[in-house]
Amino acid sequence: MFKRIICLFFILFTLVSSIYSKDKQLTLWSPDKGISVNINIENGIQYSIDVDQKTIIKRCKAQLLSSIHNDNLELKKIKQESKTEHIESPFYRTASFDVSYNSASFLFKNNLIVEFRVFNDGVAYRFLTRGMDGKAYLIQDEFAEYEFAEDFKSYIPYSTNPKKPEAMAFQATYDVNSLSKQDSNNLSFLPLTIDCSDSTHPELKITLMESDLESYPGMFIKSDKTSLKGHFAKYPSKFEYYPWRVQKYVTATEDYIAKCKGDRTFPWRIFAVSRHDTEMPVNNLVYALASPKRVNDISWIKPGLVAWDWWNDWGISGVDFKAGINMPTYKHYIDFASEYHLPYIILDEGWYNPKSGDMLTTIDDIDLEELVRYGKQKNVRIILWTVFNVLDKDLEKACEKYSSMGIAGFKVDFLDRDDQEAVDMIYRIADVCAKHKLMLDYHGIYKPTGINRTYPNIVNFESVFGMEEAKWTKHDEKDMPLYDVTFPFIRMQSGFVDFTPGGMRNATKSDFQPIYNNPLTMGTRCHQLAMYIVHDSPLTMLADNPTSYRREPEYTKFISSLPTVFDETKVLAGQMGEYIVTARRKGTTWYVGGQTNWNARDLTIDMSFLPSSGSFHTIIYRDGINADKNACDYLKETATYSSADKISLHMASGGGFVMQLSEKK
Repeated sequence: MFKRIICLFFILFTLVSSIYSKDKQLTLWSPDKGISVNINIENGIQYSIDVDQKTIIKRCKAQLLSSIHNDNLELKKIKQESKTEHIESPFYRTASFDVSYNSASFLFKNNLIVEFRVFNDGVAYRFLTRGMDGKAYLIQDEFAEYEFAEDFKSYIPYSTNPKKPEAMAFQATYDVNSLSKQDSNNLSFLPLTIDCSDSTHPELKITLMESDLESYPGMFIKSDKTSLKGHFAKYPSKFEYYPWRVQKYVTATEDYIAKCKGDRTFPWRIFAVSRHDTEMPVNNLVYALASPKRVNDISWIKPGLVAWDWWNDWGISGVDFKAGINMPTYKHYIDFASEYHLPYIILDEGWYNPKSGDMLTTIDDIDLEELVRYGKQKNVRIILWTVFNVLDKDLEKACEKYSSMGIAGFKVDFLDRDDQEAVDMIYRIADVCAKHKLMLDYHGIYKPTGINRTYPNIVNFESVFGMEEAKWTKHDEKDMPLYDVTFPFIRMQSGFVDFTPGGMRNATKSDFQPIYNNPLTMGTRCHQLAMYIVHDSPLTMLADNPTSYRREPEYTKFISSLPTVFDETKVLAGQMGEYIVTARRKGTTWYVGGQTNWNARDLTIDMSFLPSSGSFHTIIYRDGINADKNACDYLKETATYSSADKISLHMASGGGFVMQLSEKK
């Protein structure tokens, strides 16, 4: 009898042990079974990622180092579920979309949770804390290591500040090299892309991003052979101010990365999977994983086109006043915006004395109330430029004053960091501005992480090597047409881009040179025009001066008629670093924009994306026959097409095209 009891106990013990062991190793599949994550928590949190039965990342480690959570990850329970969510997405690249995933949440006895979600187009995980009862605690660090299965080619944007790599504008072109040959001594920032292609998967790529970055530092990346490791800015302890703009910068830090209190969620770490390059610009994981909107009434948020002063250096001519930061100049910009039905102008740096750090007081040459009154008569509203910490210092006063005056919003600049204190500022500004019905263009900021879903009054972000770089960049140093057909595949996965297009002085590769006062653009006029379609950019600049636009009224009228928010977006064709063709629908009208690098290119556009019934009146702007010598040369044509047609188009070196297809009634 005793032997039977011992035997039964042994069988039960073995059975319990096998179930417990099995729970610590779990394979989570995407709904379509194309992506799998193999999770193992026997010795810390480790996992690997397979795509179509190919191991892409062979070993990943994740750990949250907290002041109160010990390293003993004793499993309490696992929760698994499958879910489909319908997401309304105002001002985004599509009006709404559905997302499906399978998830597994591992709850540990130390009140820490790690949650994995697997989508048909990617993988994400995050940490959560529960049962904290309002306790305060510190996050000393977060450990994130991604060891890839091979020495894949990678597209990595590095910090441009070698002395203080965490303090920079998050604007860089991509270093393209195998993982093992990337710079292990510098920090890079997200998003970045790994090319995992082979003969079976000719375009397979993984893009690293993050979402729902709230009250926590953003992730940097450091290369280590075939591994990428996360790095986070420490919490700031001391600051100084640059005298020119009273811009706040960090001079000392604590030995931890974040201060926390009570239960909270931490940012999502995302591996976006694309089997075709055309899937990359329309990956929605960053938006889908962000917190839902906290602004109940969004009817007042009106994105649109903006006449902008800074890029063209207030470069109007043929007038009887001295152009600059003064009343006649800005009334001239308002007149131009009104003439072409542009809803906004921006007053960039200089309307208040930047050295004062006081945005509540204008310079003597500006009567802001008079400009607002004048603009109201012309149906044009004003957006004001400022520095992040300058606005934050007088946040309630500034929002109350300028909202009641009739200002539409702020273009906020020069954050140049993403530590926890800076991220808290971003959310604080967004929240207070929303309460005062003020829109925000976040310039000089880190990459988007979905906050535009949470606060839809944020209608653009920079964090892109944009048009301003043309003022001081030599073409043999930075290849803008190459970048123009690269970043939409990588950077645009994370969100909007304030690229500031619209240059009217266009140059071929041999003719381009940096000019500050009357800047040129690399590539053709139609390459510039296509940016209004290719880019996700709800608040979009007309970057050049009114004089230049008025010389070509038909072309300017076409730009001013373009929407900035669309109901649907598709990438019809493209290859990262080579070319891109994007189609966007607003109502029943379709807009198609294409760009190429410095290589001239002939394309055939399949129109089967159009509705199968009916025909479309089409306006085409394409590179002129002499655009290879004179980049300003373009041709306007009209035609009628249907879904059965295929259109042949030629793009010159650095060229592009745009089509507007209006349904015939």
